[in-house]
Amino acid sequence: MAVFYGSDCWQPKQIHEIKDFLLTARRKDARSVKIKRSKDVVKFKVRCSKYLYTLCVFDSEKADKLKQSLPPGSFLLELHLYGLYDVNEIFK
Repeated sequence: MAVFYGSDCWQPKQIHEIKDFLLTARRKDARSVKIKRSKDVVKFKVRCSKYLYTLCVFDSEKADKLKQSLPPGSFLLELHLYGLYDVNEIFK
């Protein structure tokens, strides 16, 4: 049985600065980085031992530069979230 003392224990954390996200992604306990692309925003999620840290980027050029700045040894998974019409356009 688990006992939680705080309301935000094990909750995901949002990072607002790119520099802070890069430092978090380079930590020893960072296991993987996921990139979720949607129409408006690109979300970078880094899984550490205790928390999942998220950075939201609204500029696609900044997102591409940030992807190139990630540590080379990290496990990277990129997901594209398309609407129904976008998927139909892709498979024509």
